[in-house]
Formats: sequence, C-alpha cells, structure tokens
Amino acid sequence: MPDIVVFDYGSGNVRSAQRALETTGATVAITNDFDEALNADGLFVPGVGAFGACAAQLRSVRGDQIIERRLSGGRPVMGICVGMQVFFESSTEHGTQVPGIFQWPGEVVELEADVLPHMGWNTVTAAPQSQMFAGVADERFYFVHSFAVTDWVLDVTGAFTPPLVSWSNYGQDFVAAIENGPLWATQFHPEKSGDAGLQLLNNWVTYVEGTR
Repeated sequence: MPDIVVFDYGSGNVRSAQRALETTGATVAITNDFDEALNADGLFVPGVGAFGACAAQLRSVRGDQIIERRLSGGRPVMGICVGMQVFFESSTEHGTQVPGIFQWPGEVVELEADVLPHMGWNTVTAAPQSQMFAGVADERFYFVHSFAVTDWVLDVTGAFTPPLVSWSNYGQDFVAAIENGPLWATQFHPEKSGDAGLQLLNNWVTYVEGTR
C-alpha cells in the first residue's frame, strides 16, 4: 500500500484525517517536512477556518511549492474543505479579495443561503465516470462551510482532459468535488462522512497506488 503524508501546516484536524486514511491500509504520517511531503506517494491537504489564514500558513511552510512540484510530476494531491478552496485563484472572504495558490482559476464566494454555515449531510451530483465517487455516488457527505465556488470557469480544450466536477446545492449550486488528473479535492469532509467518506478515501488511495 502507498505511503501518505497528511500535511500539517497549522490548519485542519490532521489526527482525524490520519485515522480515516489508515482504514484504507495505507501508511500515514503527519508532517510538514518539505522532503517527506514532496516524496510521499500521496499528499493529503486538510483545511479549516479562514481562507486567507490557510493560504498564508500553507505558503509559510512552502506548501504551495510542494504542491506545484508534485503536480508537475503527476504525483497525487488531495485537498478537503478549505484545503480545496485554497487551490483556487482567490476568495472574497471578509469583504476583501485574498489570493489562493491558483491551481484553478475562479473565486471562492459566500453562499447565497438563508442560513450559514452550511452544516450537515448533503447529497452530491457526481460527475459521470468519476473515480472518486465509485460505489458512493448516491450517498450523503458531511459539509461545514459558508463559502464555496459557485461558478466553474476553467475551460479546457484541445488535447487536455477536462476536470471532472461534481456539484451539490445549498441555496445555490456549488462545486462539491473535483478530479483534475493528480489533483483531487472535496468541499465536504470525507473523514467525517461515515462509511461513504471512508470508501471515497479508499478510492483516492487506490488511485494513488496506481500511480506508483
């Protein structure tokens, strides 16, 4: 089984992520060591709290460089919750535009819903042919967030394979998950999503195993 690093950059419940990933049989370490994170078979990027703080903390330990190098070599990375949001270009959290690490164009915005945060179980409309949602496309997943990407703007043409984008709805449609080659991400918390979340993590670890 592959070795996975849960990236400990100061944002996210790394222990619950470690425990959930260990159910797949993978060897899981928690660290922010540059070389360990760069060379692991898979890198898991959690994230909670404010977008700007997460992006700054990630950069402070050169996480943006690690992610860029891994992806340029086709090495798997998975982000969850704010750990997904920071992969986008920017966020308008707290009324100002804050830069992310720009793996994808697009802006993280406040959801237009009567009650925020969006907290609890919700369904996902999985993208056709999704590897991430294999066996769990009809299940519910656990969300805790007030901000999301509501407008997917990446237009891929030519020889490039377009990302698989899965959606959910809370007041409006928003991006719930993305599979973009070696970069996977979810807005929800798979480690808090019961058996469905564990199966989704197993799907990612199986993907990681196939890239070794």
